[in-house]
Amino acid sequence: MARSDIEFDAEGVTLRGWHYVPDGAKGPVPTIVMAHGYSAVKEMYLDRFAEAFAAAGLGAIVFDNRNFGASDGEPRQHIDPWQQVNDYRHAITFAETLDSVDESRIGVWGSSYSGGHVIVVAAIDRRVRCVVSQVPMVSGRLNARALVRADFIAGLTGAFEDDRRKRFAGEPHAMLPVVDPDPLAPSALPTPDSWDWFSETGKTRAPAWKNECTLQSVELFTEYEPAAYIGAISPTPYCMIVAEGDHLVPSGLAINAFEDARQPKKLVVLPGGHFDAYTVGFDGAGGAATDWFVEHLKP
Repeated sequence: MARSDIEFDAEGVTLRGWHYVPDGAKGPVPTIVMAHGYSAVKEMYLDRFAEAFAAAGLGAIVFDNRNFGASDGEPRQHIDPWQQVNDYRHAITFAETLDSVDESRIGVWGSSYSGGHVIVVAAIDRRVRCVVSQVPMVSGRLNARALVRADFIAGLTGAFEDDRRKRFAGEPHAMLPVVDPDPLAPSALPTPDSWDWFSETGKTRAPAWKNECTLQSVELFTEYEPAAYIGAISPTPYCMIVAEGDHLVPSGLAINAFEDARQPKKLVVLPGGHFDAYTVGFDGAGGAATDWFVEHLKP
């Protein structure tokens, strides 16, 4: 397996990442385009998945989302889901220019927030020939209702509106921690396992990760509905991987959305919580994704 640094243009913003080519590749190979979820950077275990794909004879394009990690973009730490969807498509276009990529066999993989993105990308971009969405966020509206206490909603809405007025007046984006040790404190992902995973992984694997995002990122999250596109993925093969104990993006929401997908499709339910797919549950998550891509992309 060979890994090289890459960069490519996304309509004026330079995105950076890694390109994996499997050992012994002779000619173009099927290739998986990959990016991380909400605020995360590529060093947060995406290399493990790309290496698993490469070991199975698949290439991979791994990139940091705009405004994060090694990629350019302003304002920093700002998450616009539709920009990220378009950047997947820019990455696919970049992949098509590489001699080692078989442009007729490109897949997409996403996890958590980007697990929702790949649902949208696969539905609207027919260059995608196979898709895996791991622990996907499928409905911002319903997910927000699951995470935010009912008596906190009015205050959060008021904060969104106040932030809009201040930005209109020329002030910078209001910022918010991504995670906090107190699940009742203001944060974008207010669950204890989010704090544990981000704080530990940031220390051990990704010192470039920053525990902040714009407040508008959370507002955009609440408006984003990938499940509306899931029925349009077919005939592209679609695999959804969910965690039975997921309470950050509740597995029930994802499974309900899966029912609206058409064939060919596969649902994989793994034990554990949202973040286990990257660590103790990697063999199950990485193995299921690899098997699906091999089945549908390798000749």
